[in-house]
Amino acid sequence: MPLDPGLQIVLDQLAQNPGPKLHELKPAEARVFFEQMQFPAEEIQLASVEDRVVPGPAGALPVRIYRPQVESPLPALVFFHGGGWVIGSLDSHDATCRDLARRVGCAVVSIGYRLAPEHPYPAAAEDCYAATAWLAEHGADFGVDGRRLAVGGDSAGGNLAAVVAQMARDRRGPELAFQLLIYPVTDADFERASYVENAEGFLLEAVGMRWFWDLYVPDLAQRSEPYCAPLRAVDLAGLPPALVITAELDPLRDEGEAYAKGLREAGVPVTATRYDGMIHGFFGMGLLAQGARDAVADASGALQEALTFHSGEAKTRQRLA
Repeated sequence: MPLDPGLQIVLDQLAQNPGPKLHELKPAEARVFFEQMQFPAEEIQLASVEDRVVPGPAGALPVRIYRPQVESPLPALVFFHGGGWVIGSLDSHDATCRDLARRVGCAVVSIGYRLAPEHPYPAAAEDCYAATAWLAEHGADFGVDGRRLAVGGDSAGGNLAAVVAQMARDRRGPELAFQLLIYPVTDADFERASYVENAEGFLLEAVGMRWFWDLYVPDLAQRSEPYCAPLRAVDLAGLPPALVITAELDPLRDEGEAYAKGLREAGVPVTATRYDGMIHGFFGMGLLAQGARDAVADASGALQEALTFHSGEAKTRQRLA
């Protein structure tokens, strides 16, 4: 399917005003550039948005708590931002967290985990697990029901959500209600068809993903570890239900769909939805593309169902075997 017209306009504008590619910058410069290139989003007011800290394995971790209503305790989505484990922040994904909190009617707790290369693997994963486990025990401090937690994130954040779900199972940690995996990184295999087909021209490029991996996991041997590449896990049974969202024109498409297939084969309730004509990062582009609005609506419905303990899988537009 051709690229969505709204997204084509964005890519055309970027092509007319070429700037440096992320992988051509130093990490600190790439972080500033990424924050500056965020796409416009609807302004959403909530009952409260509060910056706090939670204990992490190497010190306090910044978190941002979004509450759509004042009643408590609320079920919560623990959200991990994308950015290749190198860039991204609480601010870069503020609009997405606000939108999900409003639509789902749950609290969203966004985690400011440590970034590579200053803090390589497994720092980000351990930070995200520690924050999730702490919220399960102490969520009442934030007006959160620690018994009703989901994890989710986009891209590298989707990787971290999948990893946290595996850690929680393996370490007998918190029982999670759901995992929302938005075009997640699940492997370090650059030879998949979607990497070849979408290597360049669609915002996230194959060379950029290699750069992210080199900074996050410079030790190639570690890239086969399941807490780094969750698709490499020997056993995916016993994980929480999942919604896996992928984009047709995304290098990460095939590994996300492979993870959904692996979950399904392990007996985990999973819905996989591919959005045709979409590119990596589209989830936050609701003002530009109908596909983005559809994806946010689907994610919100699935989260709401899971966090209110309703049974059954959320409806999606395309089931993948």
